[in-house]
Amino acid sequence: MANKPQIPQKNSAILAVIADEDTVTGFLLAGVGNVDIRRKTNYLIVDNKTTLKQIEEAFKEFTAREDIAIVLISQFVANMIRFLVDSYNKPIPAILEIPSKDHPYDPTHDSVLSRVKYLFSAESASSR
Repeated sequence: MANKPQIPQKNSAILAVIADEDTVTGFLLAGVGNVDIRRKTNYLIVDNKTTLKQIEEAFKEFTAREDIAIVLISQFVANMIRFLVDSYNKPIPAILEIPSKDHPYDPTHDSVLSRVKYLFSAESASSR
């Protein structure tokens, strides 16, 4: 056991959330919230006063931060910035579309699921 390789320790990565108030509040109550020394948060509450530009900026900021591993985004918000979500192709941070209380999940709009379907269809076509 003494020769067991040590796993390198890094600063822990965090989640980011872009969603409606109820969804963000649930994640904050679960301990996902973070505020850094520059007073930057890891969440954006989207309501009827939130502009499309604010959503786009939050998405770009969260996907550019090195301390974020996963961006959780409500699917109805992702639909507002679908062009950004679909064009994002880095593995980290991963983008996961989630349902919200007022907007059910629609798998036909999920960018990750559509990429997986495409990969499986391309794989099955090449094996013929």
